Amino acid sequence: MHVHDCPAIADNAVSACAGRAATAIAHESADARLVVFRMGAGDVVTNHTSTSTVILSVIRGTGIISGPVDGEIQDVTVGAGTVVTFEPNELHGMSAPTGPFVVVATITPRPGTRASTAA
Repeated sequence: MHVHDCPAIADNAVSACAGRAATAIAHESADARLVVFRMGAGDVVTNHTSTSTVILSVIRGTGIISGPVDGEIQDVTVGAGTVVTFEPNELHGMSAPTGPFVVVATITPRPGTRASTAA
């Protein structure tokens, strides 16, 4: 068993540059990756896709998660306790207009481990 204190992990996360979320990998295995995002006011994770299922669990604060709703990309305001799921290859992103905003992303299977379905 592994116990992860996500708020503490978020407090120690590092950002690559201003305006981007600070991130830290909380867990890594062949089956899943847990990434903790700490976002301050104005920080953004631009819309992108993943070949894996992505589950975003809001730990602290209020922010915006973007993704397809009825076929159109929309911004949804979310707060602590909210969980948002994305199917493989679904466009998604997030932002923290006012900060702080802490989210744990569960990515499964871990990126790079999904077998290709191409013939």
